[in-house]
Amino acid sequence: MKKHSHDRRKIARRSFLFMAGGALAQGFNIMPSARAAQVIRVKRGAFYGIPFYKTTIDLNDPHTFLAIGLANNSTLGNHQGPKGHESFENMVKRYHAALVVNGAFFGTSEPFPVLGNLISGGVLLQYNPRQNWGTTIGIKANNRPEIITARAEGNPSWEQYWFSLTAGPRLLKNGKVWLAPRSEGFTDPRVMGTARRLAIGFPSSGNSLILVTFLKNVTLAQEAHLMRAIGCSEAMNLDGGSSISLYNQGKMLLKPGRQLTNTIVIYDAEHPAPVFLQNAWAQFNQRSSSST
Repeated sequence: MKKHSHDRRKIARRSFLFMAGGALAQGFNIMPSARAAQVIRVKRGAFYGIPFYKTTIDLNDPHTFLAIGLANNSTLGNHQGPKGHESFENMVKRYHAALVVNGAFFGTSEPFPVLGNLISGGVLLQYNPRQNWGTTIGIKANNRPEIITARAEGNPSWEQYWFSLTAGPRLLKNGKVWLAPRSEGFTDPRVMGTARRLAIGFPSSGNSLILVTFLKNVTLAQEAHLMRAIGCSEAMNLDGGSSISLYNQGKMLLKPGRQLTNTIVIYDAEHPAPVFLQNAWAQFNQRSSSST
């Protein structure tokens, strides 16, 4: 991640933070490949000089499946956890998904450990019972999303998740900007400062998941206010900087500047999830319904 120069930001930043969401919506340009009926829709927009991709995923569609993609031929079914890093292009080819983006933080030296707990297919790929930092995005039965900040709300009930990853800091809570990165355990200037970022969130209905990939360096405050302006009530920051990457339905929109250890992988009807994943999802939902 890179630091941003300081001058000439105050007026632009104030305008960015306080303009209404309606102006933001007018700034979007729909990509030619996006159709209203698609489960995964990618739009490119700009708001006060800050360009970004907005990806909307319909969580009500029965063909929507979220999973964690891991490096070095770790398949979605072997549950062996993260192993080193790999090129984003190779991971895209392996998973045959509709959408692939970067995910959780990871170490920059051997063995490139993923930082934070990971769940995919209802199975813990990485787990540290002492984890008590950051914020977790989780997908529960019936594709219901939730965001939990450990030091403010306690650790999540991991067994309830089909999918989860931990990153942060948190950006929104109950529709309001919620920025307390130091209280979450963050001190790294690459997180605290100005950087290329990826945010994930959802509206109060929980019917969709929204990813915003920023194409220009932004502060956490700018990231949070934009997520609120586009309709999110809950949102958090994911890994960014040279990890920023985005593949959508056959198009490599953004290539990362380094190899990655993990990705968020999303399937739809045109790019169906592997059969074993579909079967595991059915069993997961059945167990969840019988335990309530």
